[in-house]
Amino acid sequence: MDIAVVIGHPRPQSRTRTAALAIANQLAERVGGTVTEIDVLGLGPALLELGDASVARTVERLARADVAVVVSPTFKGSYSGLLKLFLDHVPAAGLGGVVALPLMVGGNPDHADAPERLLRPLLLETGASCPVPGHYLLDSDLDGATVPDGWAEVLA
Repeated sequence: MDIAVVIGHPRPQSRTRTAALAIANQLAERVGGTVTEIDVLGLGPALLELGDASVARTVERLARADVAVVVSPTFKGSYSGLLKLFLDHVPAAGLGGVVALPLMVGGNPDHADAPERLLRPLLLETGASCPVPGHYLLDSDLDGATVPDGWAEVLA
């Protein structure tokens, strides 16, 4: 199983990235698979040009994955603009056949519904399936991040 981790954090080497990769690696161990990191920040200004070849190759890489753990920090109660810029490059139904697992990180428990209310619909719009609820991880829990309930079971 090919698990892509799409990281929509505007800072390199963030704790959000570390937690998402830890979750993806645990998931890969449970269901058998490999993990590929797609750090959207590395695409830089190319994200501003629809049709950019390097972004298109990255979208194609994501579309070949079986599973996508899509992670964003919570900014102003929503996902990052960086992640949105990347996902705007995905054509309609471009992630058909990909199981997307929405994950958001934040410091305010009042935003715990953001993955389900905001990120999940965005991923569904790309054609991905989201068979489990999105997960919100508090900043204070990043160091002990584990696979959310139901994620491994839906992939088995």
